[in-house]
Amino acid sequence: MKKLSMLLLPILLAVSLNGCAVFMAMHGKRDASISAIQIGQDRAIVVANLGEPEKTVTTEDGKVDIFRLQRGNAPSGGRALGHGALDLLTFGFWEIIGTPIEAMQGETFTLTIEYDKNDKVRKVFTGETTAGSM
Repeated sequence: MKKLSMLLLPILLAVSLNGCAVFMAMHGKRDASISAIQIGQDRAIVVANLGEPEKTVTTEDGKVDIFRLQRGNAPSGGRALGHGALDLLTFGFWEIIGTPIEAMQGETFTLTIEYDKNDKVRKVFTGETTAGSM
């Protein structure tokens, strides 16, 4: 009985992990549309395109929004299908390799946007870049 439980434990563990890489591949984040941001554009349009900023600082001459965005990790049915097939072929053990691979997809970067007193874009610049998902 003890040998049987020692044999079944890795199989149960692999089955319980099954789907993490598949889920991550299907639910990645689309690249932010930073090309739509233009000098003179209203802040409301920027937020509509990029989502809420991570941080907003009010200054004497306006505001500064800091966004933490990701690129290179769009949802992919092909990647998910590949992970699913490898899960089946390896009885779920692929998750030990596939999940960290999916966790490293894309890169995260900081986008800082300065606005004037009328909430119009004055400056746009990117900052730090890190590998992996957010």
